[in-house]
This record gives sequence, C-alpha cells and structure tokens, in this order.
Amino acid sequence: MADPSSSGRSSTTITDLDMDTLTRCASYLSIQDISNMAVSCKILNRVAYSDSVWQSFFRQEWQNVAPLWPNGSNQSSSMREAYLFRHTALRQFKYVDPLFRHIPTVGKRPHQILFDKNTILFSQGQSIRSLHIDDLIDGNISVANRGNHKARVTCMRLFSLNDTYLYQSDSGRDDNILVTSSSDHFIRLWSKGGSRCFKGHNAPVLTLSDKLLGDDTGKCFASGGEDGTVRLWSINCTGKRGQQALKATLYGHENVVSLMSVAGHKTSLLVSISNNGKVRIWDTTTASSCIRSSCCVGMTSVPIAPVGMKCHESLLYVAAGTSVTAIDLRTMNRAFTIVQKSKIHSFEFLPSKYSLCTGGTDSALLWDMRRVSDTLKVEPKAELEGHVGHVKLLHMDAHKVVTGGPDDLFVNVWESDSGAQTNSLICSAPDMGGCSAMAVDGCRIVTAGDDDRVNAVLRFRDFKTATCHVSSLVSEQSSAVSKFWGSASGSDSSSEESDFQI
Repeated sequence: MADPSSSGRSSTTITDLDMDTLTRCASYLSIQDISNMAVSCKILNRVAYSDSVWQSFFRQEWQNVAPLWPNGSNQSSSMREAYLFRHTALRQFKYVDPLFRHIPTVGKRPHQILFDKNTILFSQGQSIRSLHIDDLIDGNISVANRGNHKARVTCMRLFSLNDTYLYQSDSGRDDNILVTSSSDHFIRLWSKGGSRCFKGHNAPVLTLSDKLLGDDTGKCFASGGEDGTVRLWSINCTGKRGQQALKATLYGHENVVSLMSVAGHKTSLLVSISNNGKVRIWDTTTASSCIRSSCCVGMTSVPIAPVGMKCHESLLYVAAGTSVTAIDLRTMNRAFTIVQKSKIHSFEFLPSKYSLCTGGTDSALLWDMRRVSDTLKVEPKAELEGHVGHVKLLHMDAHKVVTGGPDDLFVNVWESDSGAQTNSLICSAPDMGGCSAMAVDGCRIVTAGDDDRVNAVLRFRDFKTATCHVSSLVSEQSSAVSKFWGSASGSDSSSEESDFQI
C-alpha cells in the first residue's frame, strides 16, 4: 500500500538534474539571475561559473567577435573572465576602432548634450535639436528641430514619465520628457505631443533641479535664475502658457541662483545656491503655504562662485573656489573638505566607489573620500595629467572618468579605480577651439567642437562593436588622428568619416 504522506509529492529537485541540462537552462537566464544562482548553493555555483553559460552570453552580446582574455591568451582563463574583460574594456573605451560618425552642424557650437536612450539631444543657441542614433549608424540622418526659445538655452533636464502622470494612457511607457530653461525668462517642457511654456521668472532662468520633487500625489521641479528666486512648477498641470503650473515662489537669496539639487534622503528637500556662496535648503512640502523665506529649513555658506553641487543620500557636495565641501543636511555640519592648490572648474563623484574627481587647470585629480577629513591633509590618489587649459567637462561612472575642456582638442579617458589613461579622442580641429560639450552613456560618447569646414561638429563614437583592443597595437604619437594611438586606429580617419549637414 502506498504511503499517503508521499501522495502527489516528488522527491526530485533541480539539483538532481545533470550538469549539461542545468547549464543549458541557465543560458536562457539573465546575468542578474546567474549572479543570484552563484550564491544559492555549491551545485548552482558551478553552473553559474561554467564556460558554456558565459560563452552563450558572449555570443548573444557580441556576435562574430573572438574572445580576448586579460592575459592575452585563453590558457587557464574562463569564458566568464573573457566576458567581464571585454565588458569592462568597452566601457573604458580601450579600443581603437569604435563606430565613428562625423556630423557637421550649422550654427553655434552645441553647448549642452544629453543621451535620451537612443536619441541625442543637444542645444545650439536658442534651438533644441535631436538626432536618432539608429539613423545615424545606418547613415540616414534624421534630425529634428524640437523648437526654439527666444534666447540661449541655459539648462536641460530629462525626467522619466514613470515619475509623472502627464499622459494617463501612456503610464506604462518608459519615456522621458525634456525640460529646458533659457535666458528668455521661460521654461519649456518638451514631449512627443509638443511643448508647453512656463512663465514666471522676471529675468533669465539659469538652472533646474536635477530630479523631480515630491511624492506620487504630485511631482514638481524647481527653477532658479538671475531674479534671485526659486520657483516650483507642477509637472502635471495644464493651462495656457503654464500659469497654473506655478506652485510657489521662494524668496531668500540675495544674488543669482546658479545651482540646484534634490536631497537624496528626502525628495521634498531642495538645495539651492547663489553666486555669492549662500546655500539654502527648502522644504517644498509646505511651499504652497509659506510666506517669503519661511520654507527655508537650513542655511550655510561656501566660497563664492560655485561650479558644481550634488546631493547623495543626506550629504551635499559643493565645489567652489579651491575646495569641495561635504555638508550633512540633517545637521548642517561639514562632514569633510577637500582642498587643492588650483581653482576647481568641475567636479563629479562616485559614491559606490567612494571616489571624487575635480577638474583644475591642465589636470584633474582623483580622490578617495574615505581618506579625507577637515583635520588631515590628504593627497589625491591619482593626478590625471595631459590637458590643455581648464578641465570644465567631467564625466564619471563605475568604469571610467572622461575629462575635457574648451581649450583642449582631445577628451581623455581614465580608469575610475586607478586613474590610468585608457584613450584620448579628438573632438575638434586644430586651431579651431576645444570641446564645448560632451555626453557619455556606457559604451557611447558624443563630443561637440569646431571644424575647419563648418561652424561646429558633433563626433559620435560607439565602442560596442569595436574589436581592436589597445593592447594589440603599438602606441604611436600622431596628431592627425589621436595623440595616443596614432593612425593605425582609423577611428577618426577621413576615409571613415561620414559627413552630414544638418
């Protein structure tokens, strides 16, 4: 007689399957799933590290590309190491043959660039323009003029539609909306359905909040400008010329409001700073009922003429003068200060790696935030040398640091951990100025500069399909293509340039 307690039950588990079957099934999973498998049990850990699984990932990601291992050979190396080596090297631009497009533009030099997924957005004077990357790769340029302000565009921000309810029927779409400010006193919100104009400032609008404020019941963004006011705008309101969108006007600054950032630990807190170094923290939950400066819940000051400000969790980082100061927004006490000899022209930080980078004159400095304090003089862990002029353009992510400036013909690429240089990319013609703007997204980079044939030029590079690793070439000095890799790369050679007039 059968045991009733075993009725309908199976004693077979997934670990009873043979290794070939498990690896076959694992090849259909995502890398995140494989990472979870690796810490579940010893058997699934073996599956997660098997060569067949990582070979499948490699082929899916990079068809017709031969694996390259860190030591230059496949002996005693796994396919997992080959995958991770290429994944990291691509994001550090360690290849000399990226997909390259040279795009002349008519008008002023682009001074702001954003990646919006598969679209490049850039501003030229008072115009907002966009370029589709798929069309660019295929050689069929599709340039759209989103529209114009009446004066120079001063700031561009992208906000996710998932954080708003602008379009109820499209609530499931993962799209972004573009918000721009201008010297014409106006703010414009751009979407696929057109644009809306927000009016309220009495002088040029210089800056926008880097994130949306508020909770799901009502999102808003902030603006600041030469009139010394901070204004809050509902992103969901409609109405002619946006009159109904203005939620509050916050007073308290006595000078031009130049920078803004939303607190990381509390999205209702907005930090603003003026050119005279005065910092104000606003509680926007009470903004609609506050009188003049009563919404201000914290104040401090930093050296004049701040060049950068960002929040992470409860810390505020401000770069001004020759220092970067970290302030605890909960107590308004200074956590630490980094001081360098020359003036800071740009800064970025990477909290996940406790790294901070400052752009100075002719070089940039990489700092370890775990070693800094107000009582201990700390040397930077790396100096990123070889620049011309001020380093005003700076990008930093988990793999790389990209630096450039308006006087430098090249943008330089560095490893974010060690500060070792990995590449140098030309962005402007000789004697025609340097890099006016750049945007970096994973394996892709767009730079704006001057050209000897037209007013300005965009240079687009996509390293995803690159195959020639820098370690496979002998470094040669050549100013014709790259001061780093020489003409062997061919990445910027005139024979491969595709010129498009837009």
